[in-house]
Amino acid sequence: MSSGFFDKVYRLVRLIPPGKVATYGQIAALLGHPRAARTVGWALHSLSDEEARVVPWQRVIGAGGRITTSCETHSAQLQRQLLEEEGVQFGQEGDIDLARFQWRGPEWNELDALLRAEM
Repeated sequence: MSSGFFDKVYRLVRLIPPGKVATYGQIAALLGHPRAARTVGWALHSLSDEEARVVPWQRVIGAGGRITTSCETHSAQLQRQLLEEEGVQFGQEGDIDLARFQWRGPEWNELDALLRAEM
């Protein structure tokens, strides 16, 4: 996997439990870079097929509770299917109720260890 920020994105996304989602901006903010939501998206977009099997990329969505990917490899349709298989429900407009399904983030000790870890 990539080093630096991308690696931290992957490590943090791996903490999101099945049936929960986080937003790109939330991941960026937890990593100390609140304006790096697009970079989080780029990190997830750059996952190889092998990496995508261990990094649950599908659990990261747009701030409005919507799937925003336009990637052919990891399509919006695939993302929705994977989330539904985990129990995430979509509203009639295709959005996810963040009050119900949003991950609140890791425990402080988990985040601290992630941010301090050597790459």
